[in-house]
Amino acid sequence: MAKKSSAVAKRSMSDDHKAALAEGREQGRVVRRYLEALEASKPRRGRKRTPENMQRRLAAIDEELLTADPLSRVHRVQERRDLQAHLAAGDNQIDITALEAEFVNTAAAYAERKGISYTAWRDAGVAPRVLRAAGIRRS
Repeated sequence: MAKKSSAVAKRSMSDDHKAALAEGREQGRVVRRYLEALEASKPRRGRKRTPENMQRRLAAIDEELLTADPLSRVHRVQERRDLQAHLAAGDNQIDITALEAEFVNTAAAYAERKGISYTAWRDAGVAPRVLRAAGIRRS
């Protein structure tokens, strides 16, 4: 069996091809960031957690820890850590309007290139007004 020649010419990508790949990666990043922000800001079930409520619960946990048995203590310590993390994350609010503007500028080209329908965007949680602004119509 003959071996392939190791002198096979290597093909290099054209500048247009490289630019198209870079554009596709950027579109993907924009779409991903917007969908992740939608997911993070989606309303949750149950009572809303306000910073005041969390501070009150943290104070109550400190009181409970004074008399808690070892098993309850570990649960309260974990709850305290979770509340503190939630409070710290609350300071990092997502600017969804900026992400939405980027999405509007990118979504139609991305949807066409990837074959994503209006219904798929809606199922992912994108609002009709955003899709309309992006130029994505029902088909």
